[in-house]
Amino acid sequence: MNRVSIWVIFISLFLLLNMTNSVEEETRNSLISFLTKLSTNNGQPDLILGWNSTLDPCKDSWPRVACDRRNTSVTKLFLEGLNLNGTLDATSLCSKRLAASLYLLSLAGNNIGGGIPDGISKCKQLTYIYVRGNQFSGNLPSSFPMLGNLKRLNISNNKFSGNLPELSRISGLTMFLVQNNQLSGEIPKFDFSNLVQFEVSNNNFSGLIPDGGSRFPTSSFLGNPGLCGDPLSQKCVSLEETVENKSKGVSKDQILMYSGYALVFLMFIIFKVCKRKKRGEERVEAANKVASIDDSIISKHNAASSEYKSDVSRSEYMEISAESQLVSTSLTVLESPVVNGLKFEDLLSAPAELLGRGKHGTLYKVLFENGIVLVVKRIKDWAISSTEFKQRMQRMGQVKHPNVMPALAFYCSTYEKLLVYEYHPNGSLFGLLHGTPMSQAFDWASRIGVAASISEALAFMHQELKDDGIAHGNLKSCNILMNKNMEPCISEYGLMTSLDSKYGSSLTGSESSRSRAFQGDIYGLGVILLELLTGKMAQNSGVDLADWVVSVVREEWTAEVFDKVLISEGASEERLLNLLQVAIKCVNNSPDARPSINQVATMINTLKDEDDRSMSFEPSLQ
Repeated sequence: MNRVSIWVIFISLFLLLNMTNSVEEETRNSLISFLTKLSTNNGQPDLILGWNSTLDPCKDSWPRVACDRRNTSVTKLFLEGLNLNGTLDATSLCSKRLAASLYLLSLAGNNIGGGIPDGISKCKQLTYIYVRGNQFSGNLPSSFPMLGNLKRLNISNNKFSGNLPELSRISGLTMFLVQNNQLSGEIPKFDFSNLVQFEVSNNNFSGLIPDGGSRFPTSSFLGNPGLCGDPLSQKCVSLEETVENKSKGVSKDQILMYSGYALVFLMFIIFKVCKRKKRGEERVEAANKVASIDDSIISKHNAASSEYKSDVSRSEYMEISAESQLVSTSLTVLESPVVNGLKFEDLLSAPAELLGRGKHGTLYKVLFENGIVLVVKRIKDWAISSTEFKQRMQRMGQVKHPNVMPALAFYCSTYEKLLVYEYHPNGSLFGLLHGTPMSQAFDWASRIGVAASISEALAFMHQELKDDGIAHGNLKSCNILMNKNMEPCISEYGLMTSLDSKYGSSLTGSESSRSRAFQGDIYGLGVILLELLTGKMAQNSGVDLADWVVSVVREEWTAEVFDKVLISEGASEERLLNLLQVAIKCVNNSPDARPSINQVATMINTLKDEDDRSMSFEPSLQ
C-alpha cells in the first residue's frame, strides 16, 4: 500500500513537471509565432531579436520582453521601431498562458498592416496598447470594450476607419489617442473626468462633442468638419434651440462681451490714472482709486450672469479705443509669431475672462476673433522700476527652454506692468494632484517624469541667469502648467520673490541675497517633490507639508508618507524612498545645506533612468 502511495506521488510530480514544461513551451511558441507574423525577414524572428524556442523568454532574457519578478510569466512586449510590416496575430498573442499575464503591448513606429482582430479581447490583462505610427486599417474590433483593464490606448497615425466601439464601458481609461486616422460617426460618451490625454483630431467624426469633452483643448478635436460643440467654435444649434435662445434674457455671448467690457474698463481707469500721475496729481489718492475700481470690476465679473451689468457705455468704449492708439507702441513683443502685430488696443477690445487673483496680481484669459487665446497677467506690488522690468523681460526672452513658459509680450509704464502668455488649457500640476479625480490616473512613471523635466528646466534657467541674479522666486505646483501634451512647463519665472524665509531672500540687494533666491528655488522644488510623493498639498489647514514629512520620517514611519495611489499601483518602494531623500535634502531649513540644482537634477534623472530600465523599454505616453 505504501509502495502504491509513493508511486502515485511520483507520477503526480512527473505529470506536474511535464505540465509546467508544456506551459513554458506554449508561451515560447506563441511569442515566436506572433513575431513571425509581424516579421519582415522571411518568417525568421531570430534574425530580428534572437528569440529562440530552446531558450526561456524570462530566465534567458529575450530582447524586448519583460517578465514578472519571479521570472515565470511574460508581462510586456516592446516591439517599437523594428520595421515590421506583417500583421497582428491575436490568436498567438492571446494564447491561454500568455494572455493571463501580458499587460503591455507596444508595436509603435513600424509598418504593420491589416486590422486588429476581435480575438484581442482574449488578452484580458492588457492595460497598455501602443500601436501608433503603423498602417493598420479597417474598423476597431467590436470586442474592444471587453478589455476592462485597459488604461492607455494609442492608435494614432494609422488608417483605421468606421465608428468607434462603445469604449465608455472601460471605466479606467486614462489615455485615448486616435488622431490622424479615418474614423467616422459620433464620438461615444467617455468618462472624461478620468481621462488625462484625449485626442481625436484629423478624422471624420461628426455630431456633438459629448459632455465633458470641453475640458480638453480645441486642438484635440480639430480636423473633423462635422464636429460641433464646446470647445470648438462651431456650435450645434437646431431651430428649436434658436427659438429657445431668443426667448432667454442674457446669452453666453453677452456675458463674454460684458467680461471683455470689464477688462476694457479696468484698462481705461489704468490709462486715466497714469495720465493724472504725469500731470502731477496726488499719487496715493490715484492708486487707491485704481485698487477700489479693480475690486469693483472683479466683484462684478464674478456676479451671477442674470444680474451682471456693464458700467461701460458705448461712447466710453469708443473713447477707450481711440485713446489706446496713443499707447499701442508700448506693447513689446518678444519675438513670437503668435502675437506679431498685437497692439495694446487689441487687448482692450478682446473679450476676457477672469481666471484668478493672487497676492502678486490678477490673471485674465483673453479671446481674439482669429481664435487665438492668450493670458494677460497684471502684476501688482512689485517695487521694480520700468527700466529694470524691461531689461529683465528682454533678458528672459533670450533664454528659452521647452519646459519653461516664456512671456510672449509685455506692457510697462510707470504704474502698470502687464505680461502676455500662451494659454494652457490643461491646468496646473497642483490641479492634477489635488484638484480633480485625474490624480487617480497620475501614476509613478508620470510623476517621476514631471520631476525630471522640472529639475532639468530649472537647472538650465539657473545656469543661464545666474549672473543676472534672476531666480524663479516663487516656485510651486500651481506655477507648473501642463501643456497640450501634458508635459510640465514652469510659469512666471523671475516675476516675484516669495517672502517666506524658507524659500530665500529678495532678488534685489547683495550677492548673498541673490544666492538665497536660487537656494529658495531648491526649497520650492523640494516641496513639489513631496507633493508628487505624498499627494498632499504644501499647506493644508495650517499644516506645512515639509515639516510634517520630516517629522514622520524622524519617527521612522516613512512608509506612511507615500500616496496610496502609488502604493496600490505597485511603484517601487526603493525608488520612492530615494526620491524622498532628495526632497528632504531640498527642504533643509538651512539654505546652505541644500544641494545645488545640478545635483538635484542629476539625482532625479538617475532615478528616472533606473525606472525606465526596470520597465524594460516601456514606451512613453505618446
